[in-house]
Amino acid sequence: MIPVKIKVSPEANIPEYKSTGSAGADVFASLESPVTLYPGDIKLISTGIAIELPQGYEAQIRPRSGLALNHGLTLLNTPGTIDSDYRGEIKIILANFGKKAFTIESGMRIAQMVFCKVYRGEFTTVNEISVTKRNDGGFGHTGI
Repeated sequence: MIPVKIKVSPEANIPEYKSTGSAGADVFASLESPVTLYPGDIKLISTGIAIELPQGYEAQIRPRSGLALNHGLTLLNTPGTIDSDYRGEIKIILANFGKKAFTIESGMRIAQMVFCKVYRGEFTTVNEISVTKRNDGGFGHTGI
């Protein structure tokens, strides 16, 4: 476990792990009034929380599988990264790719947050990089 300081607005919920094996803590909507996402809509949803992470860690914001499968809701910019030096409110970019409107209410679980160690790269400029069997093959180069 890593220590995570959290600032919670009065109407917001603290993220929760729903089982002992959960990798992600559920993140809740914190809204003044319900927000309806119609098919094709993209909206920014408030959570009412801000966190402080130790340097060298990030929080990844990921979709909830049940919302994705059952309602076509997902997150854009996923996984979203909360950097260790960010101190603002965490907001969730929700998109409705489903066929029906979906209403988000305050207190509803809308995403999950996973904490990860961050390794920063040290870049070295070179004229060439090594060749591999795959080389620059990508985007389905191995077939279906």
